[in-house]
Amino acid sequence: MTSDLPPSGGDVRQDRGGRCPASAKKISPKQHHTSDDCQNDSSRKAAQMTRHVTFMTIDDAEHYTPQQRAEIISAYPAHEREARAKGIPVLGSGRIFPVAEELIVCEPFRLPRYWPRLGALDFGWDHPSAAVELAWDTEADVVYVSKACRASQQTPAMQALTLKLWGEWLPWAWPRDGRRETLEGAGVALAKQYAAHGLNMLSSHAQFADGSVSVEAGLMEMLDRMQSGRFKVFSTLLPWFEEFRLYHRKDGQVVKLRDDLMAATRYGVMMLREAVVDPAEFRTLRKSGKISDPLEDYR
Repeated sequence: MTSDLPPSGGDVRQDRGGRCPASAKKISPKQHHTSDDCQNDSSRKAAQMTRHVTFMTIDDAEHYTPQQRAEIISAYPAHEREARAKGIPVLGSGRIFPVAEELIVCEPFRLPRYWPRLGALDFGWDHPSAAVELAWDTEADVVYVSKACRASQQTPAMQALTLKLWGEWLPWAWPRDGRRETLEGAGVALAKQYAAHGLNMLSSHAQFADGSVSVEAGLMEMLDRMQSGRFKVFSTLLPWFEEFRLYHRKDGQVVKLRDDLMAATRYGVMMLREAVVDPAEFRTLRKSGKISDPLEDYR
């Protein structure tokens, strides 16, 4: 009867599953590997793999009826409801928009053509470029985020193909870095590259009427509208809500991570005064001899 044990002073190498290979050889103490070492090596390699995070809310628990979901949510303390029912984590020193989604979400509807609209861009490459469309009900002073898209590593030409479908007449707000010249664009500023591909870019970067570009002022304008019921987002814009839930501060500073749609929305709110009505509406008004400027009081 032969022994399966290694000779004295040696060990048997194990594969990553902790099994001994058919042919084992003697190794020195410096080369000694245990099953824990093998498992740790597997864990390190697994940690390097790309991860995907899927957000699920209580609404995805379809074995509950709507009434049961409402009862479960109402049983939670008010300050815990979004974290428990929607999986929204408490990050850093707090969310930038501490507003319940119910206050800003609305079902999509056909926008009146006489409502002024504005597009807004946030440029990116490794981090996504983002675009939103804002529609402005000037009578009630309510802003609606009606469209949103986000994509990484797309050139201005590729993005323009998508965004022109929103309306070639639509004016586009853009950030200060749109004046930056890029190697890919052979020294042409980003905003001019988008304009060259057919987007109706505004003549200057996003700023308030007094010329200021304060990030905090833009965020406070958005928050004020949210809290007062003057800011709504179509419920179908899931990427927008993903960013909204995770948008937070750390040590008092805005964390600029996965904030692309939030930034684009802020630029749009800053330049809301530049929103225009679909020209098709003006063609209809010309036929009737009645032409008006719905933004006359805001200019």
